[in-house]
Amino acid sequence: MNPTLELTRDLIACASVTPADAGCLDMISARLAPLGFECVRLPANGVDNLWALRGGHGPCLAFAGHTDVVPPGPLDAWTRPPFEPRVVDGKLWGRGAADMKGSLAAMVVAVERFVTAHPSHNGRIAFMLTSDEEGPATDGTVRIVEHLREHAIKVDWCIVGEPSSDQRLGDTVRVGRRGSLNGRLTVRGVQGHVAYPDRADNPFHRALPALTELVARRWDAGNAFYPPTSFQISNVHTGTGAENVIPGTLEVLFNFRYCTEQTEAGLKAAVHTLLDSHGLDYELKWQLSGAPFLTAGGKLVEAVQKVLAAELDVRPELSTGGGTSDGRFIAPLGVEVVELGPLNASIHKIDEWVNVDELDELARVYQGILTELLGA
Repeated sequence: MNPTLELTRDLIACASVTPADAGCLDMISARLAPLGFECVRLPANGVDNLWALRGGHGPCLAFAGHTDVVPPGPLDAWTRPPFEPRVVDGKLWGRGAADMKGSLAAMVVAVERFVTAHPSHNGRIAFMLTSDEEGPATDGTVRIVEHLREHAIKVDWCIVGEPSSDQRLGDTVRVGRRGSLNGRLTVRGVQGHVAYPDRADNPFHRALPALTELVARRWDAGNAFYPPTSFQISNVHTGTGAENVIPGTLEVLFNFRYCTEQTEAGLKAAVHTLLDSHGLDYELKWQLSGAPFLTAGGKLVEAVQKVLAAELDVRPELSTGGGTSDGRFIAPLGVEVVELGPLNASIHKIDEWVNVDELDELARVYQGILTELLGA
């Protein structure tokens, strides 16, 4: 068994359903401390976080990731128990295999090999790990970022181990993500009997033209790095449950996935202007999940491309697709951020898996990037 596979199996065996860490960070810290890492735990509201640093000066390459996993769902639907990792048909099966315990193991093994080969390497190596990424993400990486700000610790480059690959390892590298802005719209009307609509005011009827306009609107055309901004209604609730009652309120949940052609303030203003133009009696609450970020180029992207070509003969697509990641919290520090990890074909699914051969390949890629950026 190769060391990356072995560590991945050990991590999967920890049933770290978000926000639990279940001992994963203890396991990783025990591997990093003998290499000279100073490991600082940053617990917050039941979430476990780790900031680990080796080296005292020079540019810093950080590995970022999460130990928590999504719930497995119905256990009887799994072919194999989700927290009893097994290798079958060239795949390692278990919850978190792809998202993202395989990446964590590859990071640790890569650093072990690199430090052994370059004990006096240039610069600094760091780890930013949390057990709050799959959940609300309010006490995870954001707390580590707060720690870095408070102590004026600079990070230059960051590799997030999210499962970025599509058809083969390394074929897709995320160099950014779209912003995510959520809205909770409440439209007020007057409840009444359906037989007497003149004595009521149906908020759904009033809101429908405005909602139709929001859905049909072309917010922008995107740009060279991002697809166009999208608006999606995710939930609609109204009514009392009775067929003969006109509702008094309508609640609509919606989301913008927006590119760098937009800003949070601009989208908010546009929505309010549109709703006001329809004369609605409404309340609108906003929640920003993350602003868009982009690493269009730089030393990290160049190193990633060079190593993937050398190790795997792959020329990756540089993408900003997908949902959000913890990169949205790290990039505002002025850090070059990329996401590079295994195939995402099975993430969050029943019978999650990762290709066994790709685990050690990923460790070699991470080690190669370390060598490119910090090799002595």
